[in-house]
Amino acid sequence: MGSVLRPNGPFNVKRIAVIGAGPTGLAAAKYLVAERVFDTVDIYEQQAEVGGVWNYTPSLAERVPVPQTSPHVSPAKPVWPKDAAAPIFSNPMYERLNTNIPKNLMQFSDLDFPSESLLYPSRQDVQKYLIKYSQDIRHLINFSTQVEDIKLTRVDDQDHWTLVAKSTVTEEESCKEYDAIVVSNGHYSVPWIPDVPGVKEFGTTYPSVISHSKIYRSPASYAGKKVIVVGNAASGLDIGNQISAVCKTPLLNSVREPAELPIGVDTKEEVPTIAEFLIDDRGVRFEDGRVEKDVDAIIYCTGYLYSYPFMKSLEPPLVATGRRTIGLWQQVFNIAHPTLAFTALSQKIIPFPLSEAQGAAIAKVWSNNISLLTTEEMEAWERSRVDELGEGTAFHVYGYPKDAEYINYLHDWVMTAENGFSKEPPFWDERKRWLRSIYIDVKKRFNETGGKATTLEELGFHFEEYS
Repeated sequence: MGSVLRPNGPFNVKRIAVIGAGPTGLAAAKYLVAERVFDTVDIYEQQAEVGGVWNYTPSLAERVPVPQTSPHVSPAKPVWPKDAAAPIFSNPMYERLNTNIPKNLMQFSDLDFPSESLLYPSRQDVQKYLIKYSQDIRHLINFSTQVEDIKLTRVDDQDHWTLVAKSTVTEEESCKEYDAIVVSNGHYSVPWIPDVPGVKEFGTTYPSVISHSKIYRSPASYAGKKVIVVGNAASGLDIGNQISAVCKTPLLNSVREPAELPIGVDTKEEVPTIAEFLIDDRGVRFEDGRVEKDVDAIIYCTGYLYSYPFMKSLEPPLVATGRRTIGLWQQVFNIAHPTLAFTALSQKIIPFPLSEAQGAAIAKVWSNNISLLTTEEMEAWERSRVDELGEGTAFHVYGYPKDAEYINYLHDWVMTAENGFSKEPPFWDERKRWLRSIYIDVKKRFNETGGKATTLEELGFHFEEYS
């Protein structure tokens, strides 16, 4: 892995904070605990339960800024619903959501989904699965605790981190010192709504028309309305399909290019991107000149910005435009401060097993059992990726087969450690790679056959026939 440039000597990590008890934070924490050399692993979770985006919250009547192009926002504020035991934070989960990844591929390496779960599990089944997965580390989790600020200091030529958190129940603040930080807060908090000509004035004039998939919960409120859905990734397709069953047809799906998941319905029509918002007509003009007037709802399914409101003082900064996280090697380690690490920032990947592989790498690096590249080599890796893919979201995008190669790269690197393993990272064999390569076809057939299958074989997919 190259020589190591550590002017401060080996890592001296004993106390670690993990930010977030979603699936990726849980996975990272499990690998840190399994290493058996760290004195403290504290997990901070702002919700009252594990699950991250899978921890469904009801509609909180939230509005998003229009446009929303800056990642530099204040920490989210919770809402305490009547009769709730603790405050809750809005997240992107909606009522009728199933995964877009088959359970055999999605699951962690050490816990299978129940056999009775659908091949593409419901959100409820995923949440139950994550609660079960968390059982052996729940005692490490500070629930209903929001991280407000993390500051870097230098002590004896070592990086140290001061973390300030607040209970959302009692509002009591706490301040603790850590040797290392794992950021697993996800990247589904700050919606991205592009600054299209006229959009700001349109949003002010018609504040209820423009929204984002983050606040979508069900199609009921769109019955009989003229609707435009912007975007055709997984959420755009799924939300569009749901709404098109009740809205004025056809639902208009504004897209830049054909969908990766070609799963649609006859009640939708693809149209180009929106070029301009028309205030007087409550309408839009598309790139091809077509005009639609009297639009009742425009839902942006355009993704999110990377944002770290609790690390605003860090230098160099982690984000500029929010389209990518800056200063990382292999999507995980902060190059300037390698006791700061991140999980599952990548897109078009399978997040659960990837976060296991990343968590294993973090644990082995901080325990001094495998080595990072030199600072110069890590910076060169980042420059090379930026030169190839640009400064935008593409920096984090993998897709198949690059995601499989990435997981196996991390596995092979971790396995060079000499001190043995109580918890090995996942490795994608031919069966996993085959399933990853066909999962779009599997999803299409799953939907076409009524969405009730629990196995690949029920849909006619047999690995033995392809091997």
